Amino acid sequence: MQLTFLGTGSAMPTGDRNQTGLLLEADGNRLLIDCGSGILDALAATDSGYTDLDAVLLTHHHLDHVADLLPLLKARWLADAPPLRIVGPSGTESLLDELLDIHGYLRKHVEPTVADIEVGETMLAGFDISAREIHHTMAGFGYRLSPTGTDRPAVVFSGDTVAVPEFLTVADGAEVLVHDCSFPDDIETDNHATPASLGTALDAADATVGTLYLTHLYPHTDGRHQEMVASVRERYDGAVAVARDGLTAEL
Repeated sequence: MQLTFLGTGSAMPTGDRNQTGLLLEADGNRLLIDCGSGILDALAATDSGYTDLDAVLLTHHHLDHVADLLPLLKARWLADAPPLRIVGPSGTESLLDELLDIHGYLRKHVEPTVADIEVGETMLAGFDISAREIHHTMAGFGYRLSPTGTDRPAVVFSGDTVAVPEFLTVADGAEVLVHDCSFPDDIETDNHATPASLGTALDAADATVGTLYLTHLYPHTDGRHQEMVASVRERYDGAVAVARDGLTAEL
């Protein structure tokens, strides 16, 4: 299994990071998780491009997580790629309907299969997925993912959320945890995680993961990544790294 960070930034561009997008690949299956601005270009730069993609899984519907959805659908239409499956929390079906209403000419050319899912277990594009609620300004899910029907290592992605033990228990035993860590500790936020809050929540959850990757990085974090890693590790005794666009993790 391979995880590629296509976008590790936020709604405030830095010029160095795309908005949110992760590509998970296993056994010939390719799943895109979130599709913010810049993700289509990043996906096009991968070996298999944007046509050989099985599905898109959304954590929530904020613009920096869905901005490239229609550009992706249009590019696939022009490349004569098959219809795409798009799955996410409640409102995903209506989101795609409304986007296609705005750009009505696309309706006769793109026919995505769209579905809302609920908390719990599901399967998508060759992956077993466990959806859990997150705590943000918009309802959404974080996910634990592993290849269907195997005991191979799991990947957990928090989406945008404050750090809470209730969610992080799902990460215990995962090979990789990709978690929102939008700001350094001296920036006040009530809808994203900071290093101290993330380390504290991981400790409270008694969650052990192979590697924790910090993502969804606002410009406020520039030049402070080592400080942020150190803050997490004051409270959580595990491997911690700062994600970057183009980074690939082999599992």
